[in-house]
Amino acid sequence: MLHRSWGLPIVIAALMALVVAVMGSTITEVGPWYRTLLQPRWAPPEAAYSVAWTAIYVCTAMAAVTGWRAMPDRSGADWMIGLFALNGFLNILWSFLFFRLHRPDWAAVEVVGLWVSIAVWIYLVWPRSMSAGLLLLPYLGWVTFAGYLNMTIVRLNGPFG
Repeated sequence: MLHRSWGLPIVIAALMALVVAVMGSTITEVGPWYRTLLQPRWAPPEAAYSVAWTAIYVCTAMAAVTGWRAMPDRSGADWMIGLFALNGFLNILWSFLFFRLHRPDWAAVEVVGLWVSIAVWIYLVWPRSMSAGLLLLPYLGWVTFAGYLNMTIVRLNGPFG
């Protein structure tokens, strides 16, 4: 296994998670358009989203560092960083599609790709670091729930565009 310190990777992962969180929050406009959408009775209150996403960003950053450190070679470590970055991009893309373009239908398609990327990340990291894989399970669970909510919003409000 390659020797890797903890300090710098933790700082970098935390900064990357913070960048994704800030970009996602600046894209997310919970304004008049969103408030006119019909929501299912089981939709969480608005405050729950920031709590859930904060916990998920912490878990994904920790999983990225833990998974990166567990890789036996540079190629595996690069995969961990790549998957972390891909998930950040897909996360921001979902917010852009849903909230900026007002296209929950496109976001419902994109969320499938986000879900698959998380599942692949878990699959690839699990054999080397079960703790990193476990840290990603809340992310997968939340995206599963959010995807179902997204699809329900499309069904209740569509068509869009």
